[in-house]
Amino acid sequence: MPASGYNSRLTAYPDWPTRLDPYVSKNDTHFFNVFSVVLGLLVTFAILMFALARYVGKHNQNVQVQEDPLMQQSIQERTALPARIAVAGQDNSALVIAPVTSASATVVAVSFKDGTEVFEGACKACHGLGIAGAPKAGDHAAWAPRIAKGKSTLYEHAVKGFTGTAGVMPPKGGRTDVSDELIKAAVDHMIAL
Repeated sequence: MPASGYNSRLTAYPDWPTRLDPYVSKNDTHFFNVFSVVLGLLVTFAILMFALARYVGKHNQNVQVQEDPLMQQSIQERTALPARIAVAGQDNSALVIAPVTSASATVVAVSFKDGTEVFEGACKACHGLGIAGAPKAGDHAAWAPRIAKGKSTLYEHAVKGFTGTAGVMPPKGGRTDVSDELIKAAVDHMIAL
């Protein structure tokens, strides 16, 4: 009994892999050949376009991107050094690190009316807790040797700053925006406590 169907072709043609299948028409062969050529051309075209884009990007676009002001600002913001922020009246032993922005920040000016407000808003940060060797407000034993030198010396150290054996007093307590008269009023308020 002779074999029928596809298997019969395999047994009828033992050298089948090396021969063309008689059921594949010349049109099909022509289509596969043209399709292969077109596919090869498309892949070659895509590779050439990719290479051209890389070349143009390397020689033209990189220069324009690096000169772009927004890109330069973004780079400066990402590479800026962190700043340390100390909060007045709180434990500053574990300072928070916050990024420094090169963008202009809105500055709010605080205006003080008298020495009490200056003490509460500026001086109390150090003199309230005794930070950096600052004598605590209300500690008469710590203030007595300083008061003995005279108010003019206290005023001078408060306005111009002072480095002593016990600690450091920055000029105007770091608030250079406050007038000399208000700093002197804050000194009077502290020694009265």
